[in-house]
Amino acid sequence: MHYETAPAKINLTLDTLFKRADNFHEVSMVMTTVDLNDQLSFEKRDDNKIIIETENQYLPNDKKNLAYQAAALMMEAYGISAGVNIFIDKNIPISAGLAGGSSDAAATFRGMNALYGLGRPLEELADLSAQLGSDIPFCVYGRTALCTGRGEKVSLLPKPTNAWVILAKPSIGVSTKTIYSHLNPGKHEPASGKVVEAALAGDYDGVIHHMKNDLEEVTVEHYPEVARLIQNMEASGADKAMMSGSGPTVVGLVQKERQAIHVYNSMRGCCNEVYRVRLLG
Repeated sequence: MHYETAPAKINLTLDTLFKRADNFHEVSMVMTTVDLNDQLSFEKRDDNKIIIETENQYLPNDKKNLAYQAAALMMEAYGISAGVNIFIDKNIPISAGLAGGSSDAAATFRGMNALYGLGRPLEELADLSAQLGSDIPFCVYGRTALCTGRGEKVSLLPKPTNAWVILAKPSIGVSTKTIYSHLNPGKHEPASGKVVEAALAGDYDGVIHHMKNDLEEVTVEHYPEVARLIQNMEASGADKAMMSGSGPTVVGLVQKERQAIHVYNSMRGCCNEVYRVRLLG
């Protein structure tokens, strides 16, 4: 038996630069991890099957699950003839802009590597994982990073700062594909370089000053409740509030625990799913 922790990711920036010939968008993102985790366990099987178990009724347990796809890709890439049981204890909200599925897949790449004693470096696993999704290479490392290309090119950074993070997820689902289809890329000046500079300098004020998500204006146009959450979070004391990924989760950063408790309690009045966690990175 082997265990892995799969932390949620948040965006500090999401710059969309241009539409590529392959129909993906060229992006530049600073992402980091927070202390909201799925827990996965891995156990060898003596047949060739991949069995996904979870108590979350909304999580697929078949080939639609990214952890299943990651296990299948590991078995194919490294000639693993035995199978695996994967149990996912799901704590990260689904379809929330927090990369819960990608983080589970990343944990599966690491978990299969350890379970079968493959000894493959994280760089190799991250390269392999890019076949399945743009956020997964970042999640393989589980650190703070600048991610470019489709998001699959990962340059590691130091943890940007010590901070508390408030997450508020409204009870709506957002289609990433739909949000990108309404996007006008390159409209805004990129912010990732400035956040990288601030992170390298350990400058908390610089990080929050330059935080930006180009998808936010598209999502709030379709889902005005996201805009209300951002406004409420900043009004209740967050130093900065911003949507993560394509949404709908809103992320607020604060430095003091007392401030974090106040924002958390305020947000619970206007949203069912609210979390108060630490920045990991």
